[in-house]
Amino acid sequence: MKDFIEFIVRALVDNPDQVRIEEVEGARTTVYELRVGEGDLGKVIGKQGQTAKAIRTLLAAASARRGKRAVLEILE
Repeated sequence: MKDFIEFIVRALVDNPDQVRIEEVEGARTTVYELRVGEGDLGKVIGKQGQTAKAIRTLLAAASARRGKRAVLEILE
């Protein structure tokens, strides 16, 4: 899942080498902390938050198949 998110985000940003994702696994929930380079936050969030919402929807659908909840935190 981590690689899936990283693949999508690297295609969106100007500085793909600055994309970092940390995975914090809990009993029922997995939290993904996405960090992007300076100036790339707007590209990941998108116009009116649509890009971030689409990424979170894909993540939720994929994690539901595994029987766990997934949360994506986007940080700069």
